[in-house]
Order: sequence, then structure tokens, then C-alpha cells
Amino acid sequence: MAQVLDVQVDFTHKSARVKSLDLHPTNPWILASLHSGTVSIFDYKTKVILKSVEITHKPVRSAKFIPSKSWIVTGADDMFIRVYDSNSLEKIKEFEAHEDYIRTLAVHPTLPYVLSGSDDLRIKLWDWEKDWSCSQTFEDHTHYVMQVVFNPENPTSFASASLDGSVKVWNLEDPNSVVTLEGHSKGVNCVGYFINNNTVNLLSGSDDFTAKVWDFKSATCIATLEGHTNNVVAVTARPEDGIIITGSEDGTIRFWDINTYKLLEKTLDHGLGRVWALKFLKGSSQIAIGYDEGLFLGKVAKFA
Repeated sequence: MAQVLDVQVDFTHKSARVKSLDLHPTNPWILASLHSGTVSIFDYKTKVILKSVEITHKPVRSAKFIPSKSWIVTGADDMFIRVYDSNSLEKIKEFEAHEDYIRTLAVHPTLPYVLSGSDDLRIKLWDWEKDWSCSQTFEDHTHYVMQVVFNPENPTSFASASLDGSVKVWNLEDPNSVVTLEGHSKGVNCVGYFINNNTVNLLSGSDDFTAKVWDFKSATCIATLEGHTNNVVAVTARPEDGIIITGSEDGTIRFWDINTYKLLEKTLDHGLGRVWALKFLKGSSQIAIGYDEGLFLGKVAKFA
């Protein structure tokens, strides 16, 4: 019998363009960074904005919770990383981190590290226990670094997506990449890991309008997901429900079977413009989506 996918709406909120989203692991909070330069924390149970802070007059392209410290960290087009208390939004630290726009941040799950990626072609590793000193710079990309993400199975390594058309895999102690995945015909905007049937895979989304699934061990492309009509800018997966999710500048969210890679019938289009961000709450069916004109929160259900 064919699988049926349903997405239940919790709420939508109109705002300036949402560039990134993060979900707190224990509190019912969504962290949204906006193109307007503001960062907001939403309570998705009460459906209200708890607090907001204007970071800069330039776009804030990435913001992440650091739950172990009750912090949030932000990266913006003014090239600064800033750290705030997540309860009071009092600024704790700010420093110029790159020589061009900061596109992406990733927080290590256990160590005091934050990765940043930039239009200056560099990825940097910051250690907050050493007053946010840069402990490593990674240089192999030849165009903007669009996203970095830690390997959930082995967080001593991470992957990056770049407009040079590649996905690269790195080890934290080595400034040079150890694996390069090539196959997209245009720049790569996003990358993510998922584990399915005890196998680690990578997802990537590109300006060639496709997403690709990569076998991590063999570093080969095992599927190309075709269906979007514009750049694919966000990818994620939920193995528990057997789905891969892609978001595009065509304004839609599309769903794919995680085993057959077939496009499922369900497509989301909330009429909020281009998609920029997708985030699942770990261990939950709760999904947040960031658009040109605001954010959406819902629950994904799959049943026969």
C-alpha cells in the first residue's frame, strides 16, 4: 500500500526573510535569524515571540543555540560573530571573524567549538573556552562556503557545501579536506547528514535544481532527486518517518522516500515566498520552515 504523508499546521508567523532556524533541544523555542538583522526566539507552544534583538543592520544568515551554556551564537554580513545569553539576550562576546559575509555556523555537540563558513572561502574553528580564539582554518574551497555541518556519528569530522559545486568532508585536526564530492552542475547551497539502516549518508542541494544523496563510506552519489524548478537551498531527513525533505527557491517543500528516493505526492507551498531554512527537532516530528515572508511550524506524519 502506498504511504500517505500529512503535515499538520501548528502556526505560521509573518516576518522579514528568515535566513536560518534552530530548535532548542529542551525548551519549546525556535531561533530565527532574519535578513533584516534581527534575531528572534519564538515559543512554539504559546505561539508568541519571547524576545528579539537587533544584531546589526545587515543580514544575519546564521544563528544557533548553544544549550550547554544557555547562549546563542550569530554570524552576519558585517563579518562579526556575536554571542548572547539566550535568556536575557545580553551580549557576551563579539568579534570580527571573517573577511566577507558569514553564511553558516555549526555548534559541536560536546566540545566547546563553533564552525563558521564565509564568502571569504574559509571555514574557521572557534574555541569558546579559549576566549573564542581560532584554533583551525580550513581552506580548500574556491567559492563561497554556504553551509557546514558536523557528522552526527563522528563529530571529529564535518562536511561543507560551496558554490564551487562541491561538498567536502574534513577532519577537525587537518586544514585540508579529506574527501571531495562532485556531481552537481552548479553551486551547492546546503548539506546534511542522515543515518538510515545503520548507514551514514550525505544530502546536498544545488543551484542545478536538484538534491543528491551520497554514500558517505564510498563517497559516491547514489541518487539524484529531481522535481524542483529553482535552486534547492535546504535539505534534511527524518529516517523514523522514512522521508527526505528538500526546500527550494521555487517556494515549495518536497518529500522523498528515504529508501527508493521516489518523490512523494505531498508538496507544501504556504505562499510565503522562497524557502531558505528547514529544521527538524531531534527525536520529534516537529519541523520548522523559514521563508521570504515568515516561518511555518508543523508536524509530519506518515502512515499507510
